[in-house]
Amino acid sequence: MPGAIAAAAALSLNASAWGQCVTVQGDPVEGGLIWAKVSPGETVRLDDRSLPVLPNGYVVAGFHRDSPALSVLKVGADCELELRVAQREYRIQRVEGVPQRTVTPPKEQLERIRRERQRVAAAKAKLVERPDWLMQIDGGFVWPVEGPISGVYGSQRVYNGKPGSPHYGVDIAVPTGTAVYAPAAGQVTLAEADLFYSGGTVILDHGYGLSSSFLHMSAVTAKVGDELAQGDKIGEVGATGRATGPHLDWRMSWQDRRVDPQRLVPPMALDDETPAAK
Repeated sequence: MPGAIAAAAALSLNASAWGQCVTVQGDPVEGGLIWAKVSPGETVRLDDRSLPVLPNGYVVAGFHRDSPALSVLKVGADCELELRVAQREYRIQRVEGVPQRTVTPPKEQLERIRRERQRVAAAKAKLVERPDWLMQIDGGFVWPVEGPISGVYGSQRVYNGKPGSPHYGVDIAVPTGTAVYAPAAGQVTLAEADLFYSGGTVILDHGYGLSSSFLHMSAVTAKVGDELAQGDKIGEVGATGRATGPHLDWRMSWQDRRVDPQRLVPPMALDDETPAAK
């Protein structure tokens, strides 16, 4: 998996007689995913969060943008593993003199924004079981569209001295109408033509709490309930919602944590010439 490392290199075993009681794989870094196999029905926790165990015994977890440098994975009553989560540097851009109306949405739109956020949260809360889930996250994702990368995970703008929300996706700048394809198999849980912030939006659930969101599209061709294979068309690139130009904003979530799509795909040929996440 590009960007992933052997998890053992970033793990520190708790000093105990248990030894390495569980093997963790994946990418223990801010914005990364990890997974491990345990006995089906076992109790697993990551810090204060209970992790669902898949029917085949796998558990998955994601680390958000500002995760602490140390997390503890507990399996059952007698297994505890310390995970050292690699910290990242993020680009911060300060912008002064921005008209306030472009930073804060008008009051008449606040109720619409609230309703749309509820629909998005409900779509991401669904638990979709997929037998191909592990194969996908272990190096099976492809880019939904290829082109210059104009924005990366974790970057942030400070408007008039007030920090804006961090950017949680990867922006790919390509012309309006460019086809967007499923980076991996999944079920469509949301398909909206015009959300206030994200415009044409599709959420594709890859299974067990891992989902992709595709924003600012000019056309949405997928429908809620569609079962898509990797490479099936989702929609077309646009500049809808709050966008300043045509691009695809691809985001990924594990449960309520935002993870970095770039850590699940191979590099594009253009990556050496465009901004890259550290």
